[in-house]
Amino acid sequence: MAHSVAVLNTENVTHNVVRLTVEKPDGYDYTPGQATDVALDRDGWRDEQRPFTFTSLTDADHLEFTIKVYPDHDGVTEQIGKLQKGDRLLIDEPWGAIQYKGPGAFIAGGAGVTPFIAILRDLERKGELEGQRLIFSNSTERDIILRGEFEGMKGLECLFTVTDQNDSPLARGMIDQDFLKAHLNDFGQEFYVCGPPKMIDSVTDDLKALGADPDSVTLEE
Repeated sequence: MAHSVAVLNTENVTHNVVRLTVEKPDGYDYTPGQATDVALDRDGWRDEQRPFTFTSLTDADHLEFTIKVYPDHDGVTEQIGKLQKGDRLLIDEPWGAIQYKGPGAFIAGGAGVTPFIAILRDLERKGELEGQRLIFSNSTERDIILRGEFEGMKGLECLFTVTDQNDSPLARGMIDQDFLKAHLNDFGQEFYVCGPPKMIDSVTDDLKALGADPDSVTLEE
C-alpha cells in the first residue's frame, strides 16, 4: 500500500546529497537499516519507484531520507534534487535492507553509507557505539556524507578513505584485502557491507579470505 506524504523540508548535506524530511503516516513502523520504495506523487512519475533507506530514528514524528542526486541524469534523483516543501512523494511499506546483529565493522562506499545512518544513530542514543567501527570510502573528502556527525559520535571509530584526491591527509586507496588486513585485527566480529555492487562483492570475498565467517557478513540485499 502506497502512502502519499508531503515534503516538510529539504537540505543539502554535500554538493550532491540532499536530506528530505517528509510526513510519517500514522502507524508506520520500520527498523533502523530498512528501506522503502519511493516515487514522485505527480503525473508521469508515480510508476518510477526507487529504493531509499530511512535515516531518521524510528520514534521520530517524521521520516528522513538522505539521497544522492544526479543532476545530469534525467531521472528520479534529478527530480528529487528539485523538490520543495509541499511537494508530495509516494512511499511503500518498509522492507529488508540491512539489520543490526551486534557490534562490528560497518564498511561503506559512497551513498552505501545510508543504511548505516539510522543504525549508528540508534546505537549512539542507546550508548552502544563503543568498539563499533565505520570504514567509509569516497572519491574525495567533499563527497563524505555526514562526516562531522560520524566523527562526533561518542565511541564510534571512524576511518575515512579517498580514492581520487592526492592532497588528502586521509587514508588512500580502495578497500581491498590489503587495506582490510592493515586496518582490522578481528575477523571474528560482525561485518556490515554496503556500496556499489562490485565493491560489495569484492569486500565480501576479501573478508571471507581473511577468515570472516560468511554468516557474519551482512549485505544490503
